[in-house]
Amino acid sequence: MSVNTKLNARITATGHYVPDNVIENKYFESYLETSDTWIRDRTGIYERRWLDKDKPTSFMAIKAIEDCLKNSNTTPEEIELIIVTTVTPDMMYPSTACVIQNQMGMKNAWGFDLSAACSGFLFGLNTAAQFIRTGVHKKVIVVGADKMSSIINPEDRNTVILFGDGAGAVLLEPTEDLSTGILDSILHIDGSGEQYLNQRAGGSLHPATYETIDKKMHYVHQEGKAVFKVAVIGMAEVSYEIMEKNNLKSDDIAWLVPHQANLRIISACADRMGLGMDKVMVNINKYGNTTSGTIPICLSEWYKNGKLKKGDNIVLASFGAGYTWGAILVKWDI
Repeated sequence: MSVNTKLNARITATGHYVPDNVIENKYFESYLETSDTWIRDRTGIYERRWLDKDKPTSFMAIKAIEDCLKNSNTTPEEIELIIVTTVTPDMMYPSTACVIQNQMGMKNAWGFDLSAACSGFLFGLNTAAQFIRTGVHKKVIVVGADKMSSIINPEDRNTVILFGDGAGAVLLEPTEDLSTGILDSILHIDGSGEQYLNQRAGGSLHPATYETIDKKMHYVHQEGKAVFKVAVIGMAEVSYEIMEKNNLKSDDIAWLVPHQANLRIISACADRMGLGMDKVMVNINKYGNTTSGTIPICLSEWYKNGKLKKGDNIVLASFGAGYTWGAILVKWDI
């Protein structure tokens, strides 16, 4: 197959969904040794949304995709590929992409799930862009969705306060204008970080047993201080690197769209890029860390509120379990 070097991938629509159930910080005061003030000061989180226990990740993903398609006047039958970035699939298999394809009637689409934790959306976006650039597909959906409440230990105050549930989606289509759309990406993994942020059980290494359940190995395990140190450096440096690589100064950047894990990490990333917080998308206060959902939810909210303009240079940046991290430079085109 020949590669079409005269195409680029552009985001043509966004959509998102967050559950109605709001969990305020004071909820945790009732049974954990923590406080609203402590959580706000250390994370920037005021509240988060949790999905009903009987609803899966695909429920939120479908809502986000429906919102995205509505905003682009696109029908499900027009979608050719769906990439679902998640660490909380409905089940191990079939993939959540298959579930969504069936329920939405995307009869002409194929798809797959991609697992890269909090960097999942960036990895999925970069992957989807290749299908557009090579001319293989013309309409690709990337949806970042996670029901983190399903894998968080409610008794672990170090993690339960951090995470929320939500989903965000984008539609990618081709453009012959190579100066716009997804312009560049820098992505990394480092498996040596596995010990500090993981979900030990549920895979082939530790299948579900009474022992894995008793030891709470199906919940997220995070060593916060260790992760914080590398996340601050990794996310900040890769964001600066993609700016420098493309000969951009801080004045050239309209928005930094950081993964919403911790307000102090976000602030450090902005500082490294020479950006004021008025150029940074922040909604961690409302939603907490929705893992793969954070960046596309930000994009959707800001676009709907008229804050994203055609021609804006934006940098998407993330850091997650793996370790995984990276940045993508986008020239906004809608």
